[in-house]
Amino acid sequence: MTLTVTTAPAPPAASEEAAPPWWHRRWPLLPLIAAVLLVGVPSDGAGTGGAFVVPAADLLSGAAVLVCAGHLVFLRRRPLTPAAAVVLGLPAVGLAVAAVTAADPVAALPGFVRYLQVFVLVPAAVLLLVRDARGFRAVTGALVLTAAVQGVTGVHQYVTGSGASYMGQDVRAVGTFGPGDVMGMATVVGYGLVAATAFALRTPAGTPRRLKPWAAPVAALLAVPLALSFSRGAWIATAAGVLAVIASTGLRQAVRALAVLGAAGVVLVGGFGVGSEMISQRLTSITQVTSTPDRSVNDRYTMWAAAAGMWRERPATGVGLKGFPAHRDGHASIGLSAGSDTAGAGQEFRKQPLLSPHNMYLLVLSEQGLIGLTALVGSWAALLVGGVRRLLLARARGAAAVDCGLAAVGLMAWQTVDFLYADIGGPSTVLTGIVLGLAAWWALAEPERTTVA
Repeated sequence: MTLTVTTAPAPPAASEEAAPPWWHRRWPLLPLIAAVLLVGVPSDGAGTGGAFVVPAADLLSGAAVLVCAGHLVFLRRRPLTPAAAVVLGLPAVGLAVAAVTAADPVAALPGFVRYLQVFVLVPAAVLLLVRDARGFRAVTGALVLTAAVQGVTGVHQYVTGSGASYMGQDVRAVGTFGPGDVMGMATVVGYGLVAATAFALRTPAGTPRRLKPWAAPVAALLAVPLALSFSRGAWIATAAGVLAVIASTGLRQAVRALAVLGAAGVVLVGGFGVGSEMISQRLTSITQVTSTPDRSVNDRYTMWAAAAGMWRERPATGVGLKGFPAHRDGHASIGLSAGSDTAGAGQEFRKQPLLSPHNMYLLVLSEQGLIGLTALVGSWAALLVGGVRRLLLARARGAAAVDCGLAAVGLMAWQTVDFLYADIGGPSTVLTGIVLGLAAWWALAEPERTTVA
């Protein structure tokens, strides 16, 4: 008689346990991705008696912040590292000082909340919710998709003459943002073009074969609606972002990429006629901003001078958040026009008041003084320098997520250059916070998170 002894199988080790389903790790990104995809949803209060309507993208960014807070409180996820807390928290110091020292702190409160959302809370939420390179690519992929949708809409507006008014014709491509936010579509398309260029130069690992050849054509095609936006600032910022991406790939690949870029430009401009007389005149005007500036450039110079005058009046703390419109007339010359004319794209003629200097650095300097400007610019400089440093290390080590580094550095370069010609405002503003968060993830996240494919 043989006695057979059976033993229950040992429980699997922790490392052998079944991995959680993909959605378990990805669902916290859904509010961020939805905010990117829905950034162009109109929210001008039409049909609501002119009442203010919070843009869908802003609501979703708030949801992302709440999801992030829930992860920290209930799931006890690791909070920001000390370095990340300092870099992302630094702008809050300048904002608090500007709000407290404002002549009317109550009037400054909405500005404090908006700045805190864009430059502190949303970037921190992106940094904490993006768990790995796949999450980064999901958010930037949404940027490219949104850029493509807005770009197609903009090209249709130009071809059919249903865009915003420009030089007496309704041909300016503005996408779904309308003539009141002519920078909206250009911003989205610029982001998407820079991200697509990064993925074209360093295709992410694990990309399906059928998708690999599409990054470069998408980047090239997005140049068309960007040109038709007639936004000189967006053109310059996108050129800076693309050149930053190309330069970060290494000398050999950069030379090849520049050659291809030059050939594509010749084909688009010469072969297909992309480069109408209007675009040529707009390009020429970039070099004439000091000799024979047009009215928009003259207004911008006047508002820049007004912002500098406000800063000289209160150099340390500025005139207070949201204080530029109230102090503008007291510092602007009589050469400032009453406002910019907007029409087309389904909107009647309107005179849009000039309520900002259209330069983020001067806006911060005038409203927050040297304290606020040092805090904000210091934070952005840390993200850009840290991103470049980590990208160089990732390239040297052959890391799998170099494409994320290229996109992060390119987007950050785009943003810092664009702020020379624009400031925050409009539905696309929430994307500024998301882009800063992507740059922060690459520059400040733990090394193992940014080197995983």
